[in-house]
Amino acid sequence: MSSAPLAIPAAAEPWWKGAVIYQIYPRSFADANGDGIGDLPGITSRLGHVADLGVDAIWISPFFTSPMRDFGYDIADFCGVDPVFGTIADFDALVARAHDLGLKVMIDQVYSHSSDQHPWFAESRSSRDNPKADWYVWADPKPDGSPPSNWQSVFGGPAWQWDARRGQYYLHNFLVEQPDLNLHNPAVQDAILGAARFWLERGVDGFRLDALNFAMHDPLLRDNPPLPPSNRARSRPFDFQDKIHNQSHPDIPRFIERLAGEMRSHGAIFSMAEVGGDHWAREMALYTAGDRRLDSAYGFNFLYAERLTPGLIVDALAAWPDVPGHGWPSWAFENHDAPRAISRWTTPEHAAGFARLKMLLLLSLRGNAILYQGEELGLTQVDIPFDRLVDPEAIANWPMTLSRDGVRTPMPWAAEAPDHDFGSAEPWLPHGPDHGALAVDVQAADPRSLLHWTRRLIALRHAEPSLAHGSIEVRQAEGEVIVFERRAPGAAPILCAFNLGTEPVRTALPPHRVLAATGEIEGDRLGPHAALVARLA
Repeated sequence: MSSAPLAIPAAAEPWWKGAVIYQIYPRSFADANGDGIGDLPGITSRLGHVADLGVDAIWISPFFTSPMRDFGYDIADFCGVDPVFGTIADFDALVARAHDLGLKVMIDQVYSHSSDQHPWFAESRSSRDNPKADWYVWADPKPDGSPPSNWQSVFGGPAWQWDARRGQYYLHNFLVEQPDLNLHNPAVQDAILGAARFWLERGVDGFRLDALNFAMHDPLLRDNPPLPPSNRARSRPFDFQDKIHNQSHPDIPRFIERLAGEMRSHGAIFSMAEVGGDHWAREMALYTAGDRRLDSAYGFNFLYAERLTPGLIVDALAAWPDVPGHGWPSWAFENHDAPRAISRWTTPEHAAGFARLKMLLLLSLRGNAILYQGEELGLTQVDIPFDRLVDPEAIANWPMTLSRDGVRTPMPWAAEAPDHDFGSAEPWLPHGPDHGALAVDVQAADPRSLLHWTRRLIALRHAEPSLAHGSIEVRQAEGEVIVFERRAPGAAPILCAFNLGTEPVRTALPPHRVLAATGEIEGDRLGPHAALVARLA
């Protein structure tokens, strides 16, 4: 009897369910004009590499008009392209090229705040009675002149900034230069949905929604309670509070339903929220519940974890039960804010083997897989010296906060080319000293490389419905071993087994036929960082 899976109709699942999404940080992907900063034409010129991976979609981090205090997450025009990245025509050309290559295009949307240079904020701060006076979160001081509440900002210090123009404080959950929009105001929601519509009409296929649980605040401005003591490191005042009043307002799902309705009116558009904080599991479930809200969400389960363990994986999967009405997960091991996983989870002597295991695990989990640029090369975290830091959080909290700059360094395209062919004489951040040896041209020429391994695994995921969108059941999670099964109706069931440790282990596995394997595997013995994906007999 043939072991090939039964055919599943192409229309059985939406394109995004089980998709592999490639995140591009535009400042660091490719520089087309030689100014040291990556740009939209640079992305377009390198889309062939992304398409060759076999991914389904690209997600482009912000390229909007911005003073760049937070490198694009402080937006001064929600419908504009910042000149450092190009023009709106360059964006249209990027979308056209991506679609020609069979890639969907997702972009960031930032709805919780804008830049203080946005015309909306300039008008809002000018007086208390102008047409946009209530477009941002303003509040009077307490009788002693102190801020209206005890809320703290993510980047350190109070979340309130005094403004003498209005004689009031404004809320900023992030930088002082990022005032919070008042999404309780229907006019602000209408304006935000208008910006979303602008990009949807330009052919965008999906949105990644930044910091969505910060989109609304408690209008009563009640103080946040303290968090109970824990063993977690606390480097910012923000870390001491239970953030139940400056974020996570119960009206956020109503706005989500408006946004989702707008997106679905433009066709099969994919929506994916970023949800962090102490109540991430509850909020991700809430934001993706039913068929009128978002399609998916991802959190920080893996992004800041110091170790990859079976328990970490089991806990992450438990937040996404495969039951009707519950949303669909997305997973990222690293991104533009989080340190390279290869530098967090293993040591240099084990990096090559672990990188192969890590990629196999990411592409075997139930949910969407998000690859951050360079992850397919095994890029390591770069130690940026203080005099080259540009990350405002790292500068403010140095040396206690790990710089985000270390994961935002330029892509190495060619090992021996000047600037590794990024395109600049002097890029905005330095290359990693070991990144040349990991460059795209080196790995493309080596069939044993992580790049070729990644291409092979993505193709396998697409070929096996159980891997792409099937259910998941953990069979074993103890010590350094995790074993689970993936199953989809009418398709071959898949066995996935991983030894996350550096010592060999023995584990009994049911009869199977290996589809992909890494490390030393002999019978029931899994060597260090050995892993396999197999069809169950």
